[in-house]
Amino acid sequence: MSRPIRVGVIGAGGWGQNHVRTFASLAGAELTHVCDTSEDARGRATELAPEASVVDDAEQLFGDAALEAIVIASDASTHAELATRAMRAGKDVFVEKPLALDPRDAEALRDLSREKERVLMVGHLLLYHPAITRLHELVQEGRLGRLLHLHSERQNLGVLRRHENAWYSLAPHDLSIAHLLFGAEPESVVAQGACLVDVPGDVEDVVHAWLRYADGRVAQVASSWLDPAKTRRLTLVGTRAMAVFDDMLSEAKLTLHDADLSVPPDAGAAVRFARGPMEVVPLSFRSPLELECEAFLDSVRTREAPLADAQSGVAVVRALDAGQRSLRAGGTPVSLTRPEDQP
Repeated sequence: MSRPIRVGVIGAGGWGQNHVRTFASLAGAELTHVCDTSEDARGRATELAPEASVVDDAEQLFGDAALEAIVIASDASTHAELATRAMRAGKDVFVEKPLALDPRDAEALRDLSREKERVLMVGHLLLYHPAITRLHELVQEGRLGRLLHLHSERQNLGVLRRHENAWYSLAPHDLSIAHLLFGAEPESVVAQGACLVDVPGDVEDVVHAWLRYADGRVAQVASSWLDPAKTRRLTLVGTRAMAVFDDMLSEAKLTLHDADLSVPPDAGAAVRFARGPMEVVPLSFRSPLELECEAFLDSVRTREAPLADAQSGVAVVRALDAGQRSLRAGGTPVSLTRPEDQP
């Protein structure tokens, strides 16, 4: 086995703790540094990774020539600056979602990664979920036929955030999946939502978005932290079959439902679609976070772009931004088809 990749983590609070825990125990990684400005977070990091150097200044990571890769799990508002500094210091970078808050910053990061020949991976965790991996394979194999529609629900009785709405908090997962499965960016985004609890305010608790693609496909994304039932469900409709991924089920997370949605040329005023058999798709389950972190290490070693690459990160940030602008405009459609927006 090749030698371990020397990794540092910036941001050890919240989700960052999971990165510290995972890289501290993952074969093929040597977690040498953890950085956080919070004394409490540093204390937890010391417990999780006692052999790592735990510091409060990220410059100590950027300045260590032996450190090869940096994971950025700090507040989203810091992602662009920290990722830029890390790549300019010669480090490969894994940035938690979203890659940036502004599409221009995300595009600049993508361009910098190409200029510096650095790996830039985005924390689109669900792209590494075994169910999404298998669903993507089924799409590539043509099992679903021509894709028509994606519908996702990500809802829960969640944590009220005063600096991030439900759209930015929850939708990146579903937008990254839509980008993978459809293989394209939307042509336009329409989003409507409401701030219902912390009134007056402008942080929407509930957001429903409609993404339209140039070839007529559509994706609907429902995001809410005001729901009594935790829902993590995605339905993908094709002309030959439909797939359902329900991450809250302990078994049968991914099912395939045969249905011929073709319309005969001589069809009358009504067409009744035939429902075929339902199949449970077998999965060999592993932790998506472990798979994601392993994928980052593989990219650092091989210099090949990861599945959740910089362009994937840019596409999600662009869709997020378009949805946010639509929200602010009361649901007016926002186009993403400007010539300067094309990669």
